[in-house]
Amino acid sequence: MTRILFVCHGNICRSVMAEYMLDHLIRENGWESFLSCDSAATSLEEIGNPIHYGARRCLLRHGIPIGDHRARRITKDDYGRYDWIIGMDEENMYDLAWFYRPDPKKKIASLLSFAGRNREIADPWYTGQFEDTYRDLEEGLDGLIDHLKKQGTLP
Repeated sequence: MTRILFVCHGNICRSVMAEYMLDHLIRENGWESFLSCDSAATSLEEIGNPIHYGARRCLLRHGIPIGDHRARRITKDDYGRYDWIIGMDEENMYDLAWFYRPDPKKKIASLLSFAGRNREIADPWYTGQFEDTYRDLEEGLDGLIDHLKKQGTLP
């Protein structure tokens, strides 16, 4: 079982959107015994808060089921618990590299790097562009799934 942790600043937009999107793909494809995912924040600002209303609306428009999410912060134990720790932007990547230094197992990656992109997924909390974020997440998740299939993690 490969375990993935998606991480963004507050864990109310991008990371939880990625979690619900991948979880939906896992259930649609019968990958429950191969893959699981969760999400967390690098900051303490939104701890305990639900998914942002804009992220909720966007996911529901795309037919992605959502649960009773509450934002949480990354922990030192998460490094041992997850096989991949995936950030959304440069700030997340910096925070993850510092928090989990020295990353001996090379678990930390940016989501869009799996799609061959060298750019960030913009934070819709600031931009208000949840559909743009959804498309970027979709592209990154497609790349991640291709990577996992090439590794033999997914059928």
